[in-house]
Amino acid sequence: MASEAVFEVTDANFDQAVLKSEEPVMIDFWAAWCGPCRALAPVVDEIAAAYHGKVKVGKMDVDKNPATPNRYGVRGIPTLLVFKGGQVAEQIVGYVPKEQITRALDKVSEGVKVGDRNA
Repeated sequence: MASEAVFEVTDANFDQAVLKSEEPVMIDFWAAWCGPCRALAPVVDEIAAAYHGKVKVGKMDVDKNPATPNRYGVRGIPTLLVFKGGQVAEQIVGYVPKEQITRALDKVSEGVKVGDRNA
């Protein structure tokens, strides 16, 4: 992991770390061979630092953990899923601008705004 604010999510810890979380969780589904995933990684790290304490941010390697992406219909990567209360609240597929991700997080983080973008 490139950032201390980002945690590793696996098929084994997914239910406990994500579905049972008290706070919203954004998961970055990625793979080492995926160019757009590598391009998005520093953006995910920045967001994890900015939203620390408000939204948990994790990364899941789809090659090492195929069950969870299958369960949620992840067909292409990078895919970002934002979970709140154990349910998918937002889904973003592909490389997108940071602002699109922050808008999605602001929507699910119950009015807690980070930075100057409002949902």
